Amino acid sequence: MATSKAQAQWKGKIKDGRGSMKFKGYEGAYTFASRFENGGSANPEELIGAAHAGCYSMYLSLLLTEEGLSPESIDTKAEVTIDLDDSGPHIKK
Repeated sequence: MATSKAQAQWKGKIKDGRGSMKFKGYEGAYTFASRFENGGSANPEELIGAAHAGCYSMYLSLLLTEEGLSPESIDTKAEVTIDLDDSGPHIKK
């Protein structure tokens, strides 16, 4: 099995700093606001949701194909909810 790699960098203090995430063919910025205040940039939780949606779509295609069906399109949406408490951020659901 292949090993996938990604990287992230954060510069500055938590509220006024900024970060970037990179993996094959994607590079995007993120900030405190994009994670916790619905700011305009992408955020790591969106990437987690996209990864799960992509895996689910591919696996459903496999299952349908094994049953002799030929799926034309599978559209999967994912929602990731983050919560912040005294111990830090957590994926809530």
